[in-house]
Amino acid sequence: MLAENKKYSVLKSVFGHSSFRAFQEEAVDAIVAGQDVMMILPTGAGKSLCYQLPALLMNGVTVVVSPLLALMHDQITALSAFGIDAAMVSSMQTAQEIEITMKKAMNAELKFLYVAPERLKSGEFIRFLRNVPMDFFVVDEAHCVSEWGHEFREDYRQLYRLRELFPSVLIAAFTATATHLVEHDILSQLRLNDPVLIRAKVSRENLRITAQNRNGNGREQLMEFLGSYENESGIVYTFTRKEAEALAQFLSLKKIPAQAYHAGLPTHQKNETYRAFLNDEIRVVVATVAFGMGIDKSNIRFVVHTSLPKTIENYYQEIGRAGRDGLDASTLLLFSTSDFLERRRMIEAQPESAYKKLAFEKLEATSKFASSQVCRHQLIAEYFDDSAIACQTRCDNCLQPDKESMDITQESLKLLSCVYRSGQRFGLHYVVDILLGSGNEKIIQNGHNTLSVYGIGKDKSRGQWLTIGDRLLELKALRQGEFKVMQLDEHGLEIIKKSLPVTIRKERMAEKKKGSSSTTKVTYASGANHLIFEKLRVLRTDIAKRAGVPPYVVFSDKTLQDMAVKLPKNKDEMLQVGGVGDVKFERYGEAFLALCISL
Repeated sequence: MLAENKKYSVLKSVFGHSSFRAFQEEAVDAIVAGQDVMMILPTGAGKSLCYQLPALLMNGVTVVVSPLLALMHDQITALSAFGIDAAMVSSMQTAQEIEITMKKAMNAELKFLYVAPERLKSGEFIRFLRNVPMDFFVVDEAHCVSEWGHEFREDYRQLYRLRELFPSVLIAAFTATATHLVEHDILSQLRLNDPVLIRAKVSRENLRITAQNRNGNGREQLMEFLGSYENESGIVYTFTRKEAEALAQFLSLKKIPAQAYHAGLPTHQKNETYRAFLNDEIRVVVATVAFGMGIDKSNIRFVVHTSLPKTIENYYQEIGRAGRDGLDASTLLLFSTSDFLERRRMIEAQPESAYKKLAFEKLEATSKFASSQVCRHQLIAEYFDDSAIACQTRCDNCLQPDKESMDITQESLKLLSCVYRSGQRFGLHYVVDILLGSGNEKIIQNGHNTLSVYGIGKDKSRGQWLTIGDRLLELKALRQGEFKVMQLDEHGLEIIKKSLPVTIRKERMAEKKKGSSSTTKVTYASGANHLIFEKLRVLRTDIAKRAGVPPYVVFSDKTLQDMAVKLPKNKDEMLQVGGVGDVKFERYGEAFLALCISL
């Protein structure tokens, strides 16, 4: 009973919570009891607390294996804000700094020691660990262990040696994404001893998921979406580095503070972008997948993909970076059939293997997800061998179940005929130029201004014709050859010969009128509470700058929201606000309390 009381005491005094979230207590109890644990819990559901709290109930050091230096740094910063001693041994440090950290670990003056998996291949480091009074190992981002996963890392595959080298030390593995195949592989590779397996529901209750066929480069759709998120943080994922840089520049010109992030940028530039994003100095990071796992910023309100993601696993993990604080967040996926074809070409270029076949299957699943009319939360759950009821209000398909279709048979015949008559040697944009009667020099040189199809499509806009082309690619009436050349497929020939009907969702053909946006600003507290919430955010930013930490480390948006509602008038009332514990009150609470009293 004493241990039970201490568990709840630490939960409240350190982390500021009066109760556990779903599945957390089960993991904490298993670790305290000395059992190996394998936990699959969605991003934002509180995995870190599951190993941090039991470590605080023990006397030794917890060694956390983490894949990224930035992730280690963020978690150490967050732990320090709770008054918890944590450090890492990494290539970012000097030999003297490493020596100091190692001495602290051997003297149990640290609670957490963070290391990268490659560090554990060093015999010298293993000898050092044998002199550390270890409580347990944590394998964070454990899906990296599996060669069937989406972020497999060879150094993670070697972590089976932990069981060989430290047979009596328990291991707790955590990930947000794992199919049953990946789960089995993790369990097998880490050689966990009769582990407590905790697998939560995949569905994220606070995420709204939307997918749309991309119109052109998608920038109008993106700007309309971002109009709902004034002064909020988010990530925009792009397919290429070039697009990331161009889009970041475009957003900056539109007065949206944004910076690009991709693997080709200098390290100092990437680090500065990451720092500015964590500290709310820029609103948006426009990134390739190089801006990856472990982003610990809790107040990301939206995630956008401007093209089809590589896999459902990638997509689920990337959208999971939104709403980690539990508040509502939105995601937008803009896609076209050309994305699918481009990714398929990349897979085809790989050598033959079992993984190549799996890559095709994963890509097909992602494409079907994007174009599906079924509840998107259900589709994600099913992919991860889970189940979910239709969300009703948290995805576009449930909000608009009966999307109206329209007939585009005649338009399809025109476009297919144009592809055929121009020799099946040109890209879609060129074909559309012919239909629109363009005076393009290349069209004149090729004599295509004399074709019977020249100028017969002036009743439709360029964007509408491109959308029709995309629909015909979806239906496999067209195929994209080398250099994105449009060619007729068998179904396309059938459409021409028999005038087979072709339909499309009406919304995809709708022309957006300028000034017709129905954008509404997203807020996280209503009326007077919203104004108080914003004043609390301003104070948080000032305190964070003085303390040299990201604002969300001071208090999360969710904590500020609760504070705005409760408006505490003394210390006891402040400690009843979710996320305010004794340590954080001592560090930051007085200033917030003074503001609340004044309001």
